[in-house]
Formats: sequence, C-alpha cells, structure tokens
Amino acid sequence: METMKYSDTAFPVHLDPGQIVAELHANAVDLPKRTVREHIEYALDHPIGSGPIEEAVQAGDKVCIIISDVTRRWQQPSTYLPILVERLNRAGIPDKDILILCATGTHRRQTEEEHISLVGEYLYRRIRFIDHQCDDKEHLTYMGTTSRGTPVWLDSYAMACDKLILTGGVVYHFLAGFGGGRKSIVPGIAGRETINTNHNNALNPGLGSGSNPRVCNGNMGEDNPFHADLMECAAFAKPAYLLNVIVDDDYQIVGAFAGDWREAHRAAAKVVEQMDGVPIPHRTPLVIASAGGYPKDINLYQSSKTLTNAMSATAPGGTIILLSQCREGFGDADCEAQICEYDTMDEREKALRADFSIGGFIGFLFAEMAKNYNLILVTELDVQRFGRTKIQVARTLDEALKLAARCNGGSLAGVETILMPHGGSTVPLPQA
Repeated sequence: METMKYSDTAFPVHLDPGQIVAELHANAVDLPKRTVREHIEYALDHPIGSGPIEEAVQAGDKVCIIISDVTRRWQQPSTYLPILVERLNRAGIPDKDILILCATGTHRRQTEEEHISLVGEYLYRRIRFIDHQCDDKEHLTYMGTTSRGTPVWLDSYAMACDKLILTGGVVYHFLAGFGGGRKSIVPGIAGRETINTNHNNALNPGLGSGSNPRVCNGNMGEDNPFHADLMECAAFAKPAYLLNVIVDDDYQIVGAFAGDWREAHRAAAKVVEQMDGVPIPHRTPLVIASAGGYPKDINLYQSSKTLTNAMSATAPGGTIILLSQCREGFGDADCEAQICEYDTMDEREKALRADFSIGGFIGFLFAEMAKNYNLILVTELDVQRFGRTKIQVARTLDEALKLAARCNGGSLAGVETILMPHGGSTVPLPQA
C-alpha cells in the first residue's frame, strides 16, 4: 500500500490502486558526473550565447558579482565563487576591482558568519562584500520604468561598476516560472518600491480579479507578466555575464551554465524541467500531495510549493488533500494574517495589493485555492484559525478522505487520483 509522509511518520493511502492514475517522482536524468570545479570550469569554457568570460571583462573594469543570500545557501556558492574569481583574476581583474554584492531583496542584513558561509573565509577576507539594502534610498539609482509601470531602482554600488556578473541557482519558481537568472536583479538588488510593484503582477488587473493563473511554475513566456516584467527590469542593469547552477535533491551541484544572462539561464531551466517536471496523462478530480515530511512541512509557508504543484494536477473544481503538519505554525506573519484576519477574498486582495509580500500572497493563494477547489489540509494547526476561509482541516489522511468523499457525492469509488509524495519538488506537466 502506498504511503504519504507526514512530519516524522507516514499515512497509508486507503484507496483502490486501480483508481490511482499516477504517482509522481523526480525523473532520472543522465547528467555528466563531474566535481564542482569540473562543472564550473566546463560551463565557463563552454559559454551559452556569448564568448568566454575573459572576453566579457577587460583589465581596468570594476566588476560586481551578485550572489544570493543565506536563504538560498543550498546553491553552494562557497564551492564555485572561488573558481569564478580565479578566472576573473586570470582575465586581468585583481581582487581590489571586484565587489561581491549579496542580493538580499527585502531580507534582513546578514551577519559576518553568514557572509563567510556564503563565500568561504579566504574569499571573504580578500574581496569587498556588502549586503544590498532595499530601503537604503541614498544608495539606489533610478534606471527607468518598465512597460508595465514598474519604476526600476537598483543598488548604486552595483550600478557604479563597469560589469555585472549574475550567479545563483535555478529551480522551479511558483511566480517567476524558474528562479535564478534575472531574479538576481529584481528582487535581488532592487528597491522596495520596485519589488512590490513587480510582484503585484502576480495578481490580475483590477480589484476582485484574484491571482493570474499564468503566473506559475515553469512559465517563462510573455503571457507571464511577473516574469516578463522581471526581464525588462534586469535589462536596465545590462548584465555582462551569468553563472548559474542546478542541484539535486541532496543539494549537490549537478550542472552549471554560463554565458549570456538570458540564454544560459534558459538552458539551465530546461534541465530543471527535465529533472523535476513530471508528465501526467491529465488532471484528475482528486490529488493527494505531501509536502515531504519534516522539515519540509515545518510550517504552512513552506508548504506553498506543494499547494501550487498540486493545483497543476487537479481538475477544475476538484479536491486537493495537502499533508503538512506545521509544527511551527504558519511560519510567516503576513501569510497568517491573510488567512485569519479577513472575511472575504476581496478584503484579502485589497490588503495584498496595498502592501504586497510573498508571505501575504501565499496566504492569499491558500484562501483562493479553497474557494476554487475543495482544499483539505491534514495538519496540527488549530481548525478555528481557518474559520474565515473555506479550507477544511483534518488530523489524518483517512479523515481527509472522508471529507473528500462528501465533496464527491458521498463516495470516492472510481474517482481518478494522482499521488504526489514529493509535492514540494515535483511539478506536474499535464499532457492533455
């Protein structure tokens, strides 16, 4: 019998195996077996859409390397940044002409210990390192306004350099389609006004219109206004080069891509899709998704990827059972406020548009999903906390299945079902 992880345990799935259309697991992708150094050197020696890095910079250039902050330390930057700096040194760029700028977005300033964890102590002692501060208006430079009306304010320290090199990791992203690439610029080194205006593209125009379904995992097309606006924002910065990595489930680097900031990033995204994009024959009326057990289900905020992935597999108006213990509660104050403090979706949306945050948007998504689907949450969170939404709460998977049966005419017999035991990392790709 199939089981679904829940915190430190697992629930059996008491359904007829014949009604289970698919069980989603990551694809086995045959990638070259290389050390981190070999991956990075190969990427720099085989750039995509541009010449080698030695042609992108010249002696005398002031070079800014943009890196991700500690919330994305899984990218293992301390393993590849020294190699990148080596190549810059060989190209005639001494340490004194290099700035490492951490793309903190709206996140807090980091500690010295965290800085060292990102780049390694040897590099940290050699090269100037600063954190971007989105509210430090004295050190923001206005670059222009996008066609969607986003005023682009970027870090003045970066803009004072001759060349920008973007680094980071590429994964599926529930708003931008994929992380990495242009996200080093916005939200990475942008002002708060720029970040909030751009992020409002996750919502359809006009109060009451809710979230845009094309702002989703895997979509880097022009019909994703969130991504398209990001591309316009990043173009103002004129990045000279990009080095992005991809990692496996154990956060080990399994690929690297260098070159043009657009083309190399797209190449990385294609490999991520091959790894984590799992074809399904069609959407089904019932989807059971686990966030993956502890620590992936430590709070509701962390379960948002599972929610959006499950939605991609669920037929319109269908039922989603999401397993997430949430031993540490909601995990984000804005997420909690969206769910617990408003009576209507219009009230939630009005508050979100006025002061957009990722946490608030995730709370909004949970409430909106419960409006459009039958959303049943298997969790330890207090059921009363969800009283202002249509989210149903159960304590076990069996209890959730009974609730699901009520949503399906009293029985789940013969109801086609998809199981997502790794709901946070596998992205369903419907084939019909």
